[in-house]
Amino acid sequence: MSKVRTRFAPSPTGRMHVGNLRTALYAYLIAKHEDGDFILRIEDTDQERFVDGALEIIYHTLEETGLVHDEGPDKDGGVGPYVQSERNKSGLYLKYAKQLIEQGDAYYCFCDKERLESLKSKVDGEGSAEIVVYDKHCLGLSKEEVQANLDAGKPYVIRFNMPTEGTTTFKDDIYGDITVPNNELEDLILIKSDGYPTYNFANVIDDHLMGITHVVRGNEYLSSAPKYNKIYEAFGWEIPTYVHCPLITDETHKKLSKRCGHSSYEDLIDQGFVKEAVVNYVALLGWCPSDNREIFSLEELVKAFDYRHMSKSPAVFDIVKLKWMNGEYLKAMDEDKFFEMAKPYIQEVITKDYDLKKIAGLVKTRIEIFPDIKDQIDFFEELPEYDTAMYCHKKMKTNEENSLEVLKEVLPLLEEQYDFSNDALFALLKKYVDEKGVKTGFVMWPIRTAVSGKQSTPGGATEIMEILGKEESVARIKKGIELLSK
Repeated sequence: MSKVRTRFAPSPTGRMHVGNLRTALYAYLIAKHEDGDFILRIEDTDQERFVDGALEIIYHTLEETGLVHDEGPDKDGGVGPYVQSERNKSGLYLKYAKQLIEQGDAYYCFCDKERLESLKSKVDGEGSAEIVVYDKHCLGLSKEEVQANLDAGKPYVIRFNMPTEGTTTFKDDIYGDITVPNNELEDLILIKSDGYPTYNFANVIDDHLMGITHVVRGNEYLSSAPKYNKIYEAFGWEIPTYVHCPLITDETHKKLSKRCGHSSYEDLIDQGFVKEAVVNYVALLGWCPSDNREIFSLEELVKAFDYRHMSKSPAVFDIVKLKWMNGEYLKAMDEDKFFEMAKPYIQEVITKDYDLKKIAGLVKTRIEIFPDIKDQIDFFEELPEYDTAMYCHKKMKTNEENSLEVLKEVLPLLEEQYDFSNDALFALLKKYVDEKGVKTGFVMWPIRTAVSGKQSTPGGATEIMEILGKEESVARIKKGIELLSK
């Protein structure tokens, strides 16, 4: 059995879509699960869609997510170049297209734009969408007519001569055997009028020459597979194993698009997700381990991934589920690493001289993404205006009246307290609780409300006061007494 070789072949057209990242990830996992090779190939034959900086995005994303390629433009494995425009300079694709012409499997097509426009027909006979179904007009040209057109410099494309009768069956390892009528296989353009190969043709040539054993791609290419197979058969080449990934949809079951705001890897990182959680979640968009486990490192995914357990059904990109998973990663993160990542978000809110690492420690287990930090900690910077009704808590048995009493009684204790560490403050207030003969929450709830002005906070009253310090804590307690005394 030959060594497993997979490839990720993106086009440099902008940010990396979640679907492209999943294709890269699955191709990587299939190869590494079998100790095979993962190849990076850049498909830039569509020059009109080329976006400056997109190539750097591809490299950066693969490096950041840990999908290290064994061969690529920067790692020659002996089957390069790994950039299609560079491969095209040598006339590689034209050479193979001409071979097909000589075999009678392809032909020159000189039809101009006007003639092709005349062949347009409505999709399914209705609606505004139109397609061109080529009628093999130039297939009948004699060798002399073809040569005369070439000598005259007439623009041309090279088309593959698809059969019109019978059927073609191809196998996909996820979807099984699929049979299509040959009269539905349009004569593919192999070489465009600009001299560049089409995506379809270049894929077949490059996959064969690079020894790709498993072709991983989205299921939108399922309909193209029989066309690829006809080209493989015309050359007498072995057909690779096809692994078509299910569609990724948004929560409304529509194809995940840029408009949803989280369709690319960069979108998600910008929104405060960590790369490990994104990779973990993307792995589960169409694949499920036999034990239904959900949290995986990349190394664990390599061991567990079996592409035969991929689903045929569309995978829903559930942002709520991703946030939950991201929160799990944040909880498990090393304290120092979390602080370094959280620090910029904290500094957007906090300008005062507080211990930011302690603030980070309070929010670590209470957020799902880093931008959640702002609403969690904004009260440290400035006490918000709040309704005194917040002092009322049935479970704690507090109301505005007994809360006022508690604040008045603890105020002098806090003013006399020298050690404002969390442990010392808790010991002080616990002593007061015991002397008063009440539950801890009866005292801590009004104090926390007074020092935060919020219904919910990261950390308790004494943790907050430790960070605020004595002067600010006492000032906020006095403010609470003032509000409750009105």
